[in-house]
Amino acid sequence: MANKVKKVKKTKRIIQKWQVHILASFNNTLVSVTDEKWNVLTWSSGWLAWFKWAREATPYAAQVVAEQAVSKAKNLHSMEVVDVYVKWIWAWREQAIRWIISWWVELKAIFDITPVPHNWCRPKKTRSL
Repeated sequence: MANKVKKVKKTKRIIQKWQVHILASFNNTLVSVTDEKWNVLTWSSGWLAWFKWAREATPYAAQVVAEQAVSKAKNLHSMEVVDVYVKWIWAWREQAIRWIISWWVELKAIFDITPVPHNWCRPKKTRSL
């Protein structure tokens, strides 16, 4: 006898602090909406928005990806006030932030969490003759 799979219904959560994480890498754009404990509620990527290969990392793709993730979170969980965490320095992360602001969501703060090396790489050994 086959095991029956139970379908889990998505429930509406009332959360005070929302976080939108934007990872704008050289190859793709990822947007995830989390709560204050970093539990992912909704997410989207360039591939899910039907952008393939090099088009995943464009400003328009970032806008569409942000639209998908934020609209899903707003409809499911009534999101209103948001903190935005951005990673990497590519130009299309600004397009995603602009779109989030235009979606009638109050932007509380923007944090840049791009990793920065503290001690850099070890220099090459000097050549001895």
